Amino acid sequence: MDAPSAVSTSESTAFRGTIVALGGGGFSMSETGESAIDDELLQMATRRAHAVHQEGTGTGTASLIPHVCFVPTASGDSRDYIERFEAAFEARARTHVLSLFGQSPWDYQDPAMLLDMDLIYVGGGSTANLLSLWRRHGVDQRMRDAAAGGSILAGISAGANCWFEASSTDSFGSLAPLNDGLGFLRGSACPHFHGEPGRKESFREWIAQGRLPVPGIAIDDHAAVVYVDGAATSVMEESAGAQAFVVDTGGRLHSLDV
Repeated sequence: MDAPSAVSTSESTAFRGTIVALGGGGFSMSETGESAIDDELLQMATRRAHAVHQEGTGTGTASLIPHVCFVPTASGDSRDYIERFEAAFEARARTHVLSLFGQSPWDYQDPAMLLDMDLIYVGGGSTANLLSLWRRHGVDQRMRDAAAGGSILAGISAGANCWFEASSTDSFGSLAPLNDGLGFLRGSACPHFHGEPGRKESFREWIAQGRLPVPGIAIDDHAAVVYVDGAATSVMEESAGAQAFVVDTGGRLHSLDV
């Protein structure tokens, strides 16, 4: 059976909200759980929590302490991954987990819970599995609704791929193009751009061949691109040399200047 087609460009340009796409890094790739990118995400979430508290309206929780939800679907709700998230965030935020596999002690949660979050942090793993399960459970629409309400969407690796129209993924073993993203953001994504063998070469080749759409957004480990209403507004870097790039229709590489 053919895979569902990606959301059209016209739909993706209608997206409203903030997305932070991490190529790698954050607590996931930190031995201590400390991360400058995660620190900035928490600051963004805290500002959002304060705004909701001052307005006293909207779907978000009126609290000065940010509510942060980890979504570990791509890893099959890995217990270790969830526990690492909780260790990294619980002292600084009210932590939540959206479990679609219903593993104790988190159990299944209604995706509507996302509407009450200040920050939604999507973990890495299988992009293809994430997309399939989200659509089955209605998480894709809840993510769009949450972002429209002011919740910040963030994610690493598969959790970065999912927001785009297409991506480079190892969901099927070897690296392959996947034209099946949510389409909240235009173009295609490649995480771990300089961090994993074959990522850089294959991504540039697939775009030059027309197998992945432009713009191609390539993100190194320990770097992240911030999008507001579908447009890139800044790049976060938590280690020297970490960058984000744009790949054009000829497969040529350019620094992402925002």
